[in-house]
Amino acid sequence: MGDGFQFLDIIFFAMVAGFILLRLRSVLGRRTGHERPPNNPLARQQADESNDNVVQLADPEAGPDVPVDDFSDIDDTVLAAGLTQVKSADPGFTRQGFLEGARGAFEIVVDAFAAGDTDRLRSLLDDDVYRPFSRAIKDRENADQTLDTALVSIDEADIIEAGTNGRAAFVTVRVVSKQINVTHDRDGNVVDGDAAHEVTVTDLWTFERDTQSRNPNWKLAATRSPN
Repeated sequence: MGDGFQFLDIIFFAMVAGFILLRLRSVLGRRTGHERPPNNPLARQQADESNDNVVQLADPEAGPDVPVDDFSDIDDTVLAAGLTQVKSADPGFTRQGFLEGARGAFEIVVDAFAAGDTDRLRSLLDDDVYRPFSRAIKDRENADQTLDTALVSIDEADIIEAGTNGRAAFVTVRVVSKQINVTHDRDGNVVDGDAAHEVTVTDLWTFERDTQSRNPNWKLAATRSPN
């Protein structure tokens, strides 16, 4: 009898563990330690050929884009036309879905840069952006410095530019965030920043994707600050 109950307990806990694992996998950007590089949150997963449903670009629980295929509600006619071009080249693209993915990518990149995790950065950045990021991390390591970053909040995330250039689709997102960034030397002394002071940072991040490629991933192709 005791062995029977023990066997049932094992099955029960295995089912609970499986449920928790599925819930954790649905959370974007909540990763710690040295796990494998995360899935690109800006990836529009390819649907199974036996499934007629189109998998949305980012958070499957996000509400539908209103309207999905019409950008006439945007005051900037150039931006509306650019988004229409992207939608035509990539039918799985939605404005709301992309912004959800962009926010997730922003969190991951900021966290990975502070941690010096080049493997995580490699999956999200194209070569032109990855090189200066990795070089800055290497310079920090050579100086025996560490960077502690706390992303307090993402206050704004808006698409400000979009369009296509040949096979490539591009979308530029303006992200306004509050951060605390502190650099320490090998002895733990603060050499830059203030742990008690959060700063407002405005970034312009451009993501690109080859719409003719079977690879559904968007990658960060350019970063800049507003003039």
